[in-house]
Amino acid sequence: MSVFTDETRERAREIIARYPADRSRSALLPLLHLVQAEEGYVSPAGVTFCAEVLGLNKAQVGAVATFYTMYKRKPTGDFLVSVCTNTMCNVLGGQEVYDTLSEHLGVGHDETTADGTITLEHAECLAACDYGPVMTVNYDFFDGVDASTAVGVVDELRAGGRPMPTRGARLCTLKEMAVQLAGFADEREGAVADGGPGEPTLRGLRLAQEHGVSVPGFDPNTPIRSKAEADKAAAEAKAKAEAAKPAPVEASAAPIKGGDGASAPTGAAGVGEPAKPADATGPAKPAEATGPAKPADASGSTTRDVKAPDDKSPQVRTAETRQPDAGTAVPDAPGTKVPTDGTGTAPEAGDARSAEAAGVAANAPAGDGKPAGDEAGAQERNLTEAKAGTDADGAGPADANETGAQK
Repeated sequence: MSVFTDETRERAREIIARYPADRSRSALLPLLHLVQAEEGYVSPAGVTFCAEVLGLNKAQVGAVATFYTMYKRKPTGDFLVSVCTNTMCNVLGGQEVYDTLSEHLGVGHDETTADGTITLEHAECLAACDYGPVMTVNYDFFDGVDASTAVGVVDELRAGGRPMPTRGARLCTLKEMAVQLAGFADEREGAVADGGPGEPTLRGLRLAQEHGVSVPGFDPNTPIRSKAEADKAAAEAKAKAEAAKPAPVEASAAPIKGGDGASAPTGAAGVGEPAKPADATGPAKPAEATGPAKPADASGSTTRDVKAPDDKSPQVRTAETRQPDAGTAVPDAPGTKVPTDGTGTAPEAGDARSAEAAGVAANAPAGDGKPAGDEAGAQERNLTEAKAGTDADGAGPADANETGAQK
């Protein structure tokens, strides 16, 4: 039987209703916070509950619950005390703060005091480097702490007090915080606190103002356009760009091809004029009838599409182009030139193939499940002696086996 209350089930339905019907699994993260708000951690029963209401299996839910550190997998105290020990806070004394609290409380990382009040953890980063060293209690900040002030905070918590964080609202328990993380407002009086940025955060702005540093062309009074205004401006810009495009060139007749099959450039030969000879020695080639002209594209070109000689993949064609071989290269493939030996005949396989063939010949594959390199002769000799049962000295089977092993 589930341990979750009717209120939790009603809230679960409310969370799922926030998402489209075919995207209900997106509600998993807030649902995990919801079950943690009731039990203090994500228990096996909580995983089962989330899986049932979302139509998932428990493995899918467990994979998410174990990925994020905010989901606790074992009972956690009323107050989660996190001390940043990352680079900036560590340089400023964060590790000393953590070590002092660990010794004072008698617990290590991710451990809870015997009275169930405090769970201590070290955090890699709490995203408040300008206030370091920092620690949080249920994710509310205590800035610029040292070992002494940190001990004072935990002692007040264990005595039933609620010390005021440096920034934000007054403290609440971890379960109460989990309700907020699930997407429900904190209804306590004075739960929402107003506050501005601290001096360390504003230090960069102060320096910029002092030295006249600003973004070029930035106007802080520029109003933010609505979506409708932005869409209208984008449509106008698109229409202006379309109007600025040059008109497409219309092809009046099929292009005349030169001796190499390429279209003759404009002005090289008039429409209806005979084609010019390919060179001084050969006869003039008539213009080829290749069908109707291709409509001009955006660039004005009327060159026809030419199908590749075969349907090979671009990867294969690229490999053949880089290292053509008589057995695989396609002579008329774009960019491919098969090397010859001067007589017009393609050479034999290159050095790479010769080296590969030599390597294969020198390393015969293993057979009969034996590792490569084993000598079959020695194994067969040992087997023959073992089957004989005795050797020339009349040794028994056991002695023969030992002799074979030695050999």
